Amino acid sequence: MNPRVIAVAPGPDHSLALTFNNGEQRRFDVRPFLVHSVFAPLRDAGFFALVQAHHGTVAWPGGIDLDPDTVYLDSVPSSQRQAA
Repeated sequence: MNPRVIAVAPGPDHSLALTFNNGEQRRFDVRPFLVHSVFAPLRDAGFFALVQAHHGTVAWPGGIDLDPDTVYLDSVPSSQRQAA
């Protein structure tokens, strides 16, 4: 099992600053998910900012969440920048 999210902070570019239960700090780009209708509410910066760490992953009101393994495997260490 991959590490799980224990803390999250939204970024201005639809990215998430994540802290995992193994101590890693990583960045996750949510932009590729915004094309899917289930994630459409996240396009609004105010709603995006409501993100919370929940049961090892990230979640928003209304039952919007991301698979915890995807969040870990598709994130990069905070010292690296993700390709746009």
